[in-house]
Amino acid sequence: MAFLTLQSLDHAAVTTRDVELARRISSAADRAGFPLGPGIGTEAPRSVQVVEIAIDALSISGIRPFWKAVLAYADEAGADGPEDPLVDPLRQGPALWFQQMDRARPQRNRLHLDVSVPHDEAPRRVEAALAAGGRLVSASRAPAFWVLADPEGNEACVTTWQGRDG
Repeated sequence: MAFLTLQSLDHAAVTTRDVELARRISSAADRAGFPLGPGIGTEAPRSVQVVEIAIDALSISGIRPFWKAVLAYADEAGADGPEDPLVDPLRQGPALWFQQMDRARPQRNRLHLDVSVPHDEAPRRVEAALAAGGRLVSASRAPAFWVLADPEGNEACVTTWQGRDG
């Protein structure tokens, strides 16, 4: 059994066109004896979904460069402003968008993401995040992981398979 994910490159969303194409692909795969698994047009359908991550921020333009660097994301098509959403250029990860806060809310709406990358990519990813305004919280467990924070204290760990205990 295989799974197929569709999303239009020019939108950070699943479109009607994507749904119709998924139905056509699923039907053709079923007829050819290669079921794609639960999904549109199968016996055990799963609804179409898109996962997005929202970060509440006091200064969107202050934290956006960090998240763009640490996730290796790009500006959403047609949007490249300092407060616009970010998307995975390979269309594998969820879109990331920012919501303006009018005041700090301690102990609420904090965020921590783990970003697992190949071991030889990790140092470049850490350096890019630091150059984009991030702060190194801890490297005590490197090369297993580095803990970084954006200017508002939201954290991201850049992780690898190296240095893991069993």
